[in-house]
Amino acid sequence: MKRVITYGTFDLLHYGHINLLRRAKELGDYLIVALSTDEFNEHEKGKKTYFSFEQRKQLLEAIRYVDLVIPEENWDQKVDDVNLYQADVFVMGDDWIGKFDDVGEKTDAEVVYLRRTPEISTTQIKKSLNEKKY
Repeated sequence: MKRVITYGTFDLLHYGHINLLRRAKELGDYLIVALSTDEFNEHEKGKKTYFSFEQRKQLLEAIRYVDLVIPEENWDQKVDDVNLYQADVFVMGDDWIGKFDDVGEKTDAEVVYLRRTPEISTTQIKKSLNEKKY
């Protein structure tokens, strides 16, 4: 069984996220999603999410491409996760190109950067919502 692992916040889940998860799953048989915890988002990434970790986890678990959701609690856990979950492929969006090449160097996993869906992002959605007056 070929295992794939990817990471993200997945807040305000949208079709760009679904595209990424679908393409990640196409690279193997089993997709593990490491979901950034609320604490990690706030203290390390400087992000405030709309949905809580548990809500975002529930949404991801409902997606047919996702087999397992685990917490991402810090930047440095990726190599350990790849080894622990015996991942064959490590996937990130292409906005991270080059930033995680060391994961492949420190493990047996292939590192793949998938192209983002260009016309959609959570940042774009939040900006659009803030600009609208009701």
